Amino acid sequence: MSEYFKRISDYAIELNCEISRSDEEQNVLVLSHESAGISNLVLALADPILIIEQFLFEIKADSEELFKSLLIKNRDIVHGAFALDETGKKVIFRDTLQIENLDLNEFEGTLNSLSLLLSEYSDELIKFSKN
Repeated sequence: MSEYFKRISDYAIELNCEISRSDEEQNVLVLSHESAGISNLVLALADPILIIEQFLFEIKADSEELFKSLLIKNRDIVHGAFALDETGKKVIFRDTLQIENLDLNEFEGTLNSLSLLLSEYSDELIKFSKN
């Protein structure tokens, strides 16, 4: 097991995350932390960075209001940001962290940021997912 892959796995376990998929060959972990509202959080190690992505919802129809609202909210997110996938139809939460010096506090900060975002912005996310 690579040093970085093991470190990230250990951090996830220490933070009480459930690892639903662990593929060291592909350098991918999939985590859930039900009490934090996190489900199927994808972690991809692409040395020198760790890419963290959480699918939030699919855009039914392009909307200036939607995009403007997401960009405004990005300013409040402590770690990570809203992004679109390559199709431009899926809204995801995404963060990237440097692996070499990554510590537990920084990793936990990203998870906490996502959890806070999901809890305080859930009504808007649900509304956007239905439009």
